[in-house]
Amino acid sequence: MEDDKRPGRPGAPRRPGTQGTRNGAPARRQLTPEERKRRQLIALRKQREKRKRMIMTACIIAVVVLILVGVIISVAGNKKDKKGSSGSDSTTKVASESGSSSKKSSESSSSSDVTNTPVPTSTPTPTPTPAPVSATIVAVGDDLMHMGVYNSGKQANGTYNFDHIFKDTAYLLEDADIKIMNQETIFAGNEKGLSSYPLFNSPVEMTDALVKAGYNVITHATNHARDMGIDGLLYSVRYWKEHHPETLVVGIYETAEEQKEIPIMIVNGIKFAILNYTYSHNSAVWKKDCDGHLNMLCAFNPDTREIDFNTINPQVLEDIKRAETLADFTIVCPHWGQEYYDTQRPSQETFAKQMTEAGADLIIGTHPHVIEPVAWIEADNGNKSLCYYSLGNFTSTQDEWVRILGGMAKLTVIKDGSGTYIDPESARAIPLVNHYTSPGNLVKGVYSLKNYTADLAAKHGLKPRKGIVVTIDNLTNHAKKIFGDFCSIE
Repeated sequence: MEDDKRPGRPGAPRRPGTQGTRNGAPARRQLTPEERKRRQLIALRKQREKRKRMIMTACIIAVVVLILVGVIISVAGNKKDKKGSSGSDSTTKVASESGSSSKKSSESSSSSDVTNTPVPTSTPTPTPTPAPVSATIVAVGDDLMHMGVYNSGKQANGTYNFDHIFKDTAYLLEDADIKIMNQETIFAGNEKGLSSYPLFNSPVEMTDALVKAGYNVITHATNHARDMGIDGLLYSVRYWKEHHPETLVVGIYETAEEQKEIPIMIVNGIKFAILNYTYSHNSAVWKKDCDGHLNMLCAFNPDTREIDFNTINPQVLEDIKRAETLADFTIVCPHWGQEYYDTQRPSQETFAKQMTEAGADLIIGTHPHVIEPVAWIEADNGNKSLCYYSLGNFTSTQDEWVRILGGMAKLTVIKDGSGTYIDPESARAIPLVNHYTSPGNLVKGVYSLKNYTADLAAKHGLKPRKGIVVTIDNLTNHAKKIFGDFCSIE
């Protein structure tokens, strides 16, 4: 077999310039210096390019990270702004709505720094001021029904009509909304027999005349309310309810539950509370059967029932305070004072101040049978009221010339954005004259002093009855003396 002559095989000849093999592998050729230098330059160039690529990649990653961080911060900032403005925290909402401008400013600037978007602010809509409303009040004194009053209205068929008493003062009521009459005497039923002083039972027909004349508030808590016993008082309450339910009767009540209610009359959107109390029922001891039926002005001993005429009944002040929570304006009508005194007693002044402090806005007094002064009352707590201490008699057949002179309180109450109050320029006292003739002491009517003539004065029943000459000058001078700046002859 011939020897193999291929290179690498044993016995084969070597190529020129080659070395022998190691472990059977061909030997590496030695590089020249120029080749080594060139390779080193190539390797260095590759390292530089690799470093550039790494730097570029790092830069891109950094940019991406920064963008992501910015997005996250922006989203978080928006959520914070929304939470802050949503009002989920009740305390924050109240503070914002109450005008906390510093908090609103800081929240707005924080949102602007992050999102570069201004936070919108809302301008509150101003509450419109309500249009002023008003109501006019008139009030007169005692409807004191003596037998001469009864006889003046007696008809041929035995019934009664008293319209004539009111026709000459009707014009003074035309523009009034609340018209108050103090009904001095009680209506216990004609069938029980009519009576006059000292224990009255008056014809029920007077209720028809009062309503026809326009009087829509009747104050019935007087010293004669129990003249016919508690049954007579209750009969009067029921008669008003059945025959004139549209009329507000105050001071006497059918039940204790009714007595606890605060009488309210609403006129032109103004709520008026109207309260009425009497100092007694012609006794020094408060009768137990009056509890729940007759409003008491003075304090009394709960055990002995003895009346303390110089101390106000605490219930009066409680009623006034409660009325203030229910109404815009509180009228209190006390039956008080001393008969035939033309100046108020100290107890009246004390009671007036206490009632004003409790919240009374207007006080209209009756009972003395003569007119007494009018005054603004200022309480220690800053409350203020207008007080007519006494309006005297509206009608009667009393036998002194100062007792035929009565008064009509007239004023306007305004309710506007500042509250409810008396227009001071409107408050006045209008003198009235009760005219009757004699014999019989028949009441012909009640006139304003302005329309009462010298001819009528000369014919007044006081002259033949008592020898008293009635003059316009005497009536005018006395009215101006007592009413002072409030006197208004109209």
